[in-house]
Amino acid sequence: MTYTEACLVINMIPKVGPIRLRRLLQAFGDPQAVLRANADRLAGVEGIKPELARQISAWEDHIDLPAELTRMTDAGVHALTAESERYPALLRDIHDPPIVLYVWGELTVGDAQAIGVVGSRQSTFYGMETAKKLSYQLAFAGYTIFSGLARGIDTAAHQGALAANRRTVAVLGCGLSQIYPPENFALAERIAEGGGAVIAEFPMSVTPDRTTFPMRNRIISGCSLGVLVIEAGLQSGALISANQAAEQGRTVFAVPGPIDRPSSQGTNRLIQQGAKLVMGAEDILEELAMLPGLVSPTPPKIFSKATEPVALPVPPPAARPASPPASPPPLQPDEQAVLAAIETDETPVDAIIGKCGLPTRVVSSTLFALELKKLIKQLPGKHYVRLS
Repeated sequence: MTYTEACLVINMIPKVGPIRLRRLLQAFGDPQAVLRANADRLAGVEGIKPELARQISAWEDHIDLPAELTRMTDAGVHALTAESERYPALLRDIHDPPIVLYVWGELTVGDAQAIGVVGSRQSTFYGMETAKKLSYQLAFAGYTIFSGLARGIDTAAHQGALAANRRTVAVLGCGLSQIYPPENFALAERIAEGGGAVIAEFPMSVTPDRTTFPMRNRIISGCSLGVLVIEAGLQSGALISANQAAEQGRTVFAVPGPIDRPSSQGTNRLIQQGAKLVMGAEDILEELAMLPGLVSPTPPKIFSKATEPVALPVPPPAARPASPPASPPPLQPDEQAVLAAIETDETPVDAIIGKCGLPTRVVSSTLFALELKKLIKQLPGKHYVRLS
């Protein structure tokens, strides 16, 4: 049995986490020796109760290693232990690093230059657009974007990095054969097959639950130089990531939001407590450049204090043919009335109907027409926002 296979076995034994493994390795030297030890010797290790000692010594009775290896091979997944050069260096040094990482795609040594981006699953249009923009710019500046593949801010963060054709890594709170949420499987595939990675510390078939996500969060922060919280309520799991980042000595960044919006209360509170307030990607880049011993990437210059950040380099004005500004699409009277009823912030459909005074049926068809003209965007919960 190889070192990695022994780590996989130990990782599949319930209640043998990173702390207990460290004590076992101190007592026996390597994971293979741990699996060869008898129950009495195992029970002599601090934190290893007799029942757990029996489970470890009799692991072959309840752990099917060949089946796990087959699942990994079928899914194109490989395993990394802390002995591997590609195991994230920052993660290796936290208090409780994972015993093993399951990897779909590839981790690289360049991923040491990473930023974690987290936030609410119940995100607003403001939060989603901010996550995409900042992740795009940070990725374009040379940083790998780590996030959790969850709905909302995590999804937008991965999408922003992919739009910049740069690296992003999704950290799951489940096994890699149980991609969650299921609607993000296509996004996970794009990440893994586009040069990034989807990773997890859990065996392939583990399903997500309330305990796996906080464990996942410590990996996001553990792999990152800093963690950016873009949108979070007071009970958001993103605040767990921020707390873990602070405990791990990482820099915590937060994007402010409206004081009367529940989805911004967590991020605003973080700023009150000392998180770095972020108004643009340059705030993060400047802060990270100040970290001692950090060798910053050498990206193309895309930020300037005197100008608004831009997403992509563009040719000089002389190289672009002049063209008249595009005329807005013509609007019918009903379209004008419905558009006027929609705010630049999220507007519920009931408010639109009440404000424009048109029948529900007319409003519904008009909203669809305005979407086709790219003048509005529908958000979850039948809310709409103006795009111009």
